[in-house]
Amino acid sequence: MLFFMNDYGQACHPRILEALAKECQNSYDGYGTDPKCEEAANTIRELIGKPDAHVHFMVGGTPTNVVTIAHLLKPYEGVIAAKTGHIYRHETGAVEASGHRVIIKETADGKLTVDMIDGLVKEFEDEHTVKPKMVYLSDTTELGTIYKKAELKAISDYCHSHGLYLYLDGARLGAALTCPSNDLSIKDIANMVDAFYIGGTKNGTLIGEALVFINTELDDEIRFTIKQNNNLLAKGFIIGIQFQELLKGGENSLWLELARKENEMAKKLNDGLVAKGYDFVAPSDTNQIYPIITLKQHEELSKKVLYEPFRAVGDDKISVRFCTGYYTTDEDIEQLLAML
Repeated sequence: MLFFMNDYGQACHPRILEALAKECQNSYDGYGTDPKCEEAANTIRELIGKPDAHVHFMVGGTPTNVVTIAHLLKPYEGVIAAKTGHIYRHETGAVEASGHRVIIKETADGKLTVDMIDGLVKEFEDEHTVKPKMVYLSDTTELGTIYKKAELKAISDYCHSHGLYLYLDGARLGAALTCPSNDLSIKDIANMVDAFYIGGTKNGTLIGEALVFINTELDDEIRFTIKQNNNLLAKGFIIGIQFQELLKGGENSLWLELARKENEMAKKLNDGLVAKGYDFVAPSDTNQIYPIITLKQHEELSKKVLYEPFRAVGDDKISVRFCTGYYTTDEDIEQLLAML
């Protein structure tokens, strides 16, 4: 079957495996206190232009989100997110299980705006309601859309003038930064948020995300929260080794190379679908594409292609997600378009 289910469907890029293999005879201290994690952290600090940033290597995206939110918020505080946001839609109530409500807003394109955030802040107004204290963004969003520089700057200014933390989920940050319509740099992001993470799982590593605190007062004693939430990996150096290999080289890094490749494959697919007259849930320049197909097409296509159904559109149509990875080929695109 053709594979368009996700962008982490293969174990890892061969260069990541080679980097790990070279370290098999070496021994390191545990729990991320080793030289390999420090090398990778320094690479990230240089990449974002923040020499004092704190970097924590985490196992996956959901625990990264849970740890960050649980550590920063008081028990009566909540986090604002788009309804499609990963912490609301795809994390099995993990944030709520840590004691914090996810305050959601329906959006057409997966993106929050200042007006949306302001409306929710005013709705939850006193001690009889949950207090909004954090805004959660994803770049790319769960619909494959991205935040432009002016949009993120406006949200950042609002958050910091209203005492809200701004946290950015970067599970697919590589795809966002390398898509044609992007005007943000990773240094721009580091100048606007309190914390964010660089995704590895969906960008070629075996496992791992790099959680970065720009506001370093906020992560005081966070390693206690990481440990309590079962996310302090004994063999932390395994993640450090991968991120050093993934991020070294700046603009020529493996991280951005893989992201560019998956975006290029997605653009070929998107252009082909546009040429065939398909409509989409939202326009996307990144590696997640949400076309609308008939239920009959879905029934036949699902026998030959692995992809994700998204939501019903009327009585006889459905939107689906096609996700490209660094391993997607031109032949894969051509076969899928022929089927459609």
